[in-house]
Amino acid sequence: MIDETMQLQGAMTLIVRRASGDIETVHKDNIIVNVGFDFIADAIGKSASRPSVMGFIALGTGTTAAAASQSALVSELDRNAATYAHTTGTKAFSFTADFPAGDGTGAITEAGVFNAASGGIMLDRVVFPVVNKGADDSLTAVFTFTMS
Repeated sequence: MIDETMQLQGAMTLIVRRASGDIETVHKDNIIVNVGFDFIADAIGKSASRPSVMGFIALGTGTTAAAASQSALVSELDRNAATYAHTTGTKAFSFTADFPAGDGTGAITEAGVFNAASGGIMLDRVVFPVVNKGADDSLTAVFTFTMS
C-alpha cells in the first residue's frame, strides 16, 4: 500500500530589534485556516481565475484563539510585503517581511500570511503572548512552512 498522505506544518518567528540593541525572538507554530487550504487547492488545480500569490504578512493585536474557520486577523495593525523563498528539492518554503522603526508599532499578539495588500485570502494565523514593538524598534516576521 502506498502512503499518499501530505501534511503542511507552519511556524512563525518574530525577531524584534530594540532601539537599545537588545533582540527578542518569539517562535510559535501556526495553523493553516480553511480558506488557506482552499487557496492551495485553487492555486494547484484551477486553470483560470487562480488566486494571487501569497506575498504579505500582517500583524495584529487580536487575542482570540486561532481557529480553522477564521479568514482574517481579529484586529489587524499593519501589513507589509513579504519575500518568498524556496530551495529546489526541499520540502520547505518561507515568507519574510520587515517592519522597520515607526511601522507596525504596538502590542502585537497575532499574525498571518495573505495574498493581497489589504483584504485578500489568509493562509494561516498564529496567536502568541504580547510582543511590544516600540516606535524605535524594528521587527522581522518569518513564516516557515514544511511539507511532509
